[in-house]
Amino acid sequence: MSLEEKARLVVGMGMNIPGMPNMSNGPTVGQTMDKVPGAAGTTFAIPRLGLRTTVVADGPAGVRIAPVREGDKNKTYYCTAFPIATLIASSWDTTLAANIGKAMGNELKSYGMDVLLAPALNIHRNPLGGRNFEYYSEDPIVSGFMTSAMVNGIESNGVGTSIKHYAANNQETNRNQVNTIVSERALREIYLRGFEIAVKQAQPWTVMSSYNRINGVSASHSYELLTSILRKEWGFKGMVMTDWFGGYDAVAQMQAGNDLLMPGTPNQVKDIMAAVENGKLSMAVLDENAGRVTDYILRTPSQQGYAFNNAPDLTTHAAIARQAAAEGMVLLQNKSQALPLPASVKSIAAFGNTSYDFIAGGTGSGDVNEAYTVSLAEGLRNAGYTLDATLQQQYTQYIADAKAKQPAKKFFFELPPPIAEMPIDPALLEAKANSCDVAFVTIGRNAGEFQDRQQPNDFDLTTAEQNLLQQVATAFHAKGKKMIVILNIGGVIETASWRQHADAILLAWQGGQEGGNAVADILKGKVNPSGKLTTSFPLQYADVPSANNFPGIELSQEEVKSSFGMSMGKPSEVTYEEGIYVGYRYYQTFGKPVAFPFGFGLSYSQFHISKLVLSQPQFKGSITATVTVTNTGKVAGKEVVQLYLSAPARAMHKPGMELKTFAKTKLLQPGETQTLRFTLQPKDLASFDTQQTAWVAEQGTYIVHAGNAVNSIHQRVSFTLPSSLLVEQCQKVLVPQRAINELQPPR
Repeated sequence: MSLEEKARLVVGMGMNIPGMPNMSNGPTVGQTMDKVPGAAGTTFAIPRLGLRTTVVADGPAGVRIAPVREGDKNKTYYCTAFPIATLIASSWDTTLAANIGKAMGNELKSYGMDVLLAPALNIHRNPLGGRNFEYYSEDPIVSGFMTSAMVNGIESNGVGTSIKHYAANNQETNRNQVNTIVSERALREIYLRGFEIAVKQAQPWTVMSSYNRINGVSASHSYELLTSILRKEWGFKGMVMTDWFGGYDAVAQMQAGNDLLMPGTPNQVKDIMAAVENGKLSMAVLDENAGRVTDYILRTPSQQGYAFNNAPDLTTHAAIARQAAAEGMVLLQNKSQALPLPASVKSIAAFGNTSYDFIAGGTGSGDVNEAYTVSLAEGLRNAGYTLDATLQQQYTQYIADAKAKQPAKKFFFELPPPIAEMPIDPALLEAKANSCDVAFVTIGRNAGEFQDRQQPNDFDLTTAEQNLLQQVATAFHAKGKKMIVILNIGGVIETASWRQHADAILLAWQGGQEGGNAVADILKGKVNPSGKLTTSFPLQYADVPSANNFPGIELSQEEVKSSFGMSMGKPSEVTYEEGIYVGYRYYQTFGKPVAFPFGFGLSYSQFHISKLVLSQPQFKGSITATVTVTNTGKVAGKEVVQLYLSAPARAMHKPGMELKTFAKTKLLQPGETQTLRFTLQPKDLASFDTQQTAWVAEQGTYIVHAGNAVNSIHQRVSFTLPSSLLVEQCQKVLVPQRAINELQPPR
């Protein structure tokens, strides 16, 4: 290759953004940017060498492309909107995640694309994170296992994935400018661990570097992050690409090991060529980057001339989406067996805007252009229930009128402001309490790129929502009837102040296009809920360990502009003062009560976890645990067994217990038993010792906890480690510029 060809190969082909026609500084001569309209980007082709253009598409909840194409009025190009990642993780079912991945990968390939920019596995550090719905959990073990399963499912189609956003990208506020100040230990144990698991278990085709700085260095410029850790320590073999318009120095990105700059601009090509010519960038480094891009291209369907048909089996994939949605929804409360609905319930009074305007998924690049979304109202009708027509008519008209008054979007990813809850006339409410068998109240929340959530009127309910819940509960309870609350949300909200009003609470999350049908499947008892929380629900926002430092502080009031005039946010920094005590690690270790704990979820049946047995009393190389699960109830169902470990805390402070592995049973009939097997490896015992720059397992007694929630442990056994074990020596990298006063439990 010539120098110019190499430089063009490591820079993407730009992209067309609605309302921003000059974002790419124009297409490169002879190249087609819109091979698949609506796709996120393409790579450079070198026809004389037989290298073709490849296409990448957004996709944490399904492939994101334009559903209609100019000049093609007779065909649509819809994709399946699968449930959000948090819901998929709440299934605790890696086989299900792999099956969803297979369907996503099939759609990607069927529409002529090569890489899905997914899955995303950043940590739910704080419930106000705007993109938490794209991420799996507050726990890196869940995140890593789910990501591995999803990657394997997608890539089984012969297409690739780009796991993202690497790393410590846990907020949207000033995401391009924020400096994440985090200790080596917290970084290794919490924010890198899921990526490490995914790389080692699944070897994704690509990894996407994140926007933020980590301890002073932009992630896409960090040799220590992209080469020292990712390639040298973890053995990553694939290609690294930037997040879109991430970073500010193309040459530094090449030197760091960032192979592909996306979506790419002509100026980046010029900068790379000039740097080679003046000796700032060695040809050997560019050859390495271009070589990895070439290796990627050679394995793609586009390069192999795959004859795509633009006709994926959307009907079959919708069925997978419906099953997945039901598997991951979490039954949070069920007083007096309010659910499943008894056969006597025929007519339903559905309150709340979101009952009729159901939210399939979040906004931004995590959105999907699907053909339809089944609302709660539609799902209930499909299940044979009768919805009150007067309420439906009033809500439908109210929502339509409110949407007509909303301002036009300033940019195409902008999330419109939520519609205030429709006031309910007391006389109408009284009438419905008399005429309908049960009441539903749906609470909706949405979020997405560019903006984090807020505590008032988002994490906390609005006054109108609080009043609606209280008024509906009072009216229906006075008639001896139930009120069921459906939470159609993408992130955690406050529940403690109002849950007493509800007879049952179903956390439906955002269930994709079949969400309404999946909710109805659970309400009717067609599906026995088996979802468990992968993120904690605190009693109040002030209880969150990162509440005092999220999303950090702004260092300047001056917005940084990109070369396209787009705001890149304000210089800022955020210090992870909670250290390793994120989510349940904090609540459980410090004895802080929560509304609903990590791992929690109710069922229509009951399960007994027993006979936890270890393969040996001392740890030697590995140790195996077996546990028995019995369905002691009257309804067939599935149970999730979570294996936690408590480690000695001599040289290092430790969380009270940490999740190490998990498994979901098959569908167990009443009285049926299944034995599950788990294996603990040396790394599972270890914590990251900053003094030794190594993963170390301390000598002493380790306690294994088996249960179905972090606060619901059914069995405990212990084993000993006769002497401390240095499990893995690491490189001294990503050191904070200053000391961090991290949270530590009292001795």
